[in-house]
Amino acid sequence: MKHFFALIAFLLIIQTTHAQLFKKEKVTYDANQGRGSTDNNLLRWGYYLGFNNYDFNFDYYEDLRDIYVKRSPGFNVGLIGNLRVNSFIDLRLEPGLCITTRELYYSQEYFEGVDVNQSDLIREVKSTYIHIPLLVKISAKRINNFKPFIVGGFSTALNLSSNEKNPEDNSNGQFRTTKNSIFYELGFGIDLYLYNFKFTPSIRGIFGINDELVRDKDPDSPWTSNIVSMKTRGVFVNFTFQ
Repeated sequence: MKHFFALIAFLLIIQTTHAQLFKKEKVTYDANQGRGSTDNNLLRWGYYLGFNNYDFNFDYYEDLRDIYVKRSPGFNVGLIGNLRVNSFIDLRLEPGLCITTRELYYSQEYFEGVDVNQSDLIREVKSTYIHIPLLVKISAKRINNFKPFIVGGFSTALNLSSNEKNPEDNSNGQFRTTKNSIFYELGFGIDLYLYNFKFTPSIRGIFGINDELVRDKDPDSPWTSNIVSMKTRGVFVNFTFQ
């Protein structure tokens, strides 16, 4: 049901956008009505909604079969603070909440000589991130009601679902990840100027810098001993309203 309402809302946005964007009239800022573009303001505010698809990138000690990561679409929501540097460069702070789930599937190769159940080969990693990126937005020249841009920067995230301090590990079914993560981010998008607001679809990749795996107590643990590092990577598709 929630996907149905999301689809309806998206179609309404597209219909309104199409009706306003492809007129020859260029949307300009109306100081009395507070509509249209506010690009010349030093500070601007907004919010975003979107989707994410998180993955893990593994590096290994031995050449065993890769751990398969089953990804599930997640949800993003957050706020935007925009500082204008000049007509083409902006600094953006985009604190938000990102929710995602990943499942890890191990090969039997990791458990040679060990009796295991099917449940031992699967680990679920649920993550609820407070995600705080600081980004530089570099825009092209505006053409009528369109302005493409690229964006990049660094971010940090606090994982509210982290079980880093849990004394139990994989021997008790607990796959542990760190609480804090650092990323770099790269993406692109396009500002669409409407009469009542500026609508911005964008896509952005995030790439983990730090190792997020908490090792098991047993140095020969089949779940963690062969992993050199485990870093998050993912894709955000966000829809911004300003």
